Amino acid sequence: MNRELIMVIDQLGREKGIDKEVLFEALESALLSASRKSLGPADNVRVHIDRKTGAFRVYQRKKVVDEVNDPESEISLAEAKALNPEAELGVELELLSDKPLQDLGRIAAQTAKQVILQKVRDAEREGIYSEFVGKEGQILRGLVHRIEKRNVILEIGKAEAILPEREQIPGERYNPGDRVRAFVLEVRRTAKGPQISLSRTHPGYLARLFETEIPEIQEGIVIVKATAREAGERAKVAVASTKRDVDPIGACVGLRGTRIQVISRELRGEKIDIIEWSHDPATLVARALSPAKVSSVTIGDQPDDDGQVSALVVVPDNQLSLAIGKKGQNARLAAKLTGMRIDIKSESEVEAERAEAEDVAAGRAALAGFPGVTPEIFEALAAAGLSTPRAVAAAGRERLAEVPGVASVATELHAAAEEWVAARSAKPAEEEAAATEPHPPGATA
Repeated sequence: MNRELIMVIDQLGREKGIDKEVLFEALESALLSASRKSLGPADNVRVHIDRKTGAFRVYQRKKVVDEVNDPESEISLAEAKALNPEAELGVELELLSDKPLQDLGRIAAQTAKQVILQKVRDAEREGIYSEFVGKEGQILRGLVHRIEKRNVILEIGKAEAILPEREQIPGERYNPGDRVRAFVLEVRRTAKGPQISLSRTHPGYLARLFETEIPEIQEGIVIVKATAREAGERAKVAVASTKRDVDPIGACVGLRGTRIQVISRELRGEKIDIIEWSHDPATLVARALSPAKVSSVTIGDQPDDDGQVSALVVVPDNQLSLAIGKKGQNARLAAKLTGMRIDIKSESEVEAERAEAEDVAAGRAALAGFPGVTPEIFEALAAAGLSTPRAVAAAGRERLAEVPGVASVATELHAAAEEWVAARSAKPAEEEAAATEPHPPGATA
């Protein structure tokens, strides 16, 4: 019987891929639980199964004392010395007990069976968790088993994994039996066993595909530095080369685009922009906005409240829509790729803002020089939002009279402001007329 037990445990261990020691411990626990009637409820008893012969033994822990009050948990010093000459007061000894294991009846045997099965299930779950927890961030291939509420359940070896709807590329359809590759997003323990979450939309999936399909990346000659995706539509990947004579973009694209086409097909035709990485933030931002051409990039000095560095990008007027992209997609992906907040403006916008700033500065200087405008009056006007002649002229006399300290000069100030605005408005018209006036014969422009 005992030999048969060893053989059963050996076979079970091989079939389930479980360490035999786990099964022995489970059986010992089950026997102890099922034999409480004869062994008693004491927690100082344990059952041991000989790993070679399968023989059962019961051991009991007892404390060495001067006077024994509880024979179940205590032993006298004299008895302890007879068993172990080195025994001392206060120590605990584990002794071979003469208590027999009861003959397991139907209920006790069923209890033992349930304990063993539960231990086996727990060991299987732990084995699956241990196998897959180290695979987070890797690509796995699985077989579609079933679909539950648009979530795809895949079989991966002995385990099941879930590909949630939110992690599926938009427009993809799955059928039972389909083979699917996906990125291991998370492996965590749950009450029902390990849960493996997969993704086909994560930027890490794109990076892993590059590593799988491009030998130079596998060999470490080319490195994927950053990725950004809007799954199923467009992605940007920044790559760098560790060798000067290797073009990282060419290596990723492949001959006639063969390599990048394989990756794009895996991602349901996702358009992939590959750019060369740069340690210079301005250069990186300019490249990230490709295919748009960039005139200049200015990187902010300090991060904003969210910890992001801002970048002001100026592009030619005819490149503005290309730089922003359809529904802002190109700009969004560039911001994700670089980790910066990107503000894109056309050259004409920047010129208009510069002219406006100059006009405001000139207006403030002119207002400060108007007759009767003391530094105190100018500060009062500025505090009221009337720091330029245009603002003063637009406000009107009644509004000016309400500003503290300005009532006495409101009429004169308003008249001077209107005169200044009229003169500024007439000047551009005169310049335009002079530019279009024909030159007399013999004159040069």
